[in-house]
Amino acid sequence: MNGYNFTERVRKVLAMAREEAARLHHEYVGTEHILLGLIREGEGVAAAVLQNLSVDLDEIQQKIEETVKKGKAAAATGPDLPYTSRAKKVLELAMGEARDLSHGYVGTEHLLLGLLREEKGIAAQV
Repeated sequence: MNGYNFTERVRKVLAMAREEAARLHHEYVGTEHILLGLIREGEGVAAAVLQNLSVDLDEIQQKIEETVKKGKAAAATGPDLPYTSRAKKVLELAMGEARDLSHGYVGTEHLLLGLLREEKGIAAQV
């Protein structure tokens, strides 16, 4: 990961993103699932930022679920779900944010910044 370690909280968010993708019967993990994971995790710098901005997390979750709908995949297996190219881009952008801030780790705050900078994914549109 180019010398950048994901914090335990980010690893938890990414695991939750896979769970969200599986719950929605999707065969991939996209930016929307990463955002759902951030919302579900509910702690950390990113959650605090969203709460301080008075973002209605329930409304965001509802909008995402309305936008993407349930997929047709059978009960997908979480760890085997691939990341979309946009989700991979978010992770790269998050690492870039950490580097630009001279942080030796990638935290939820960097993940949120990566989601915001990746302008074409569903998460950024919501």
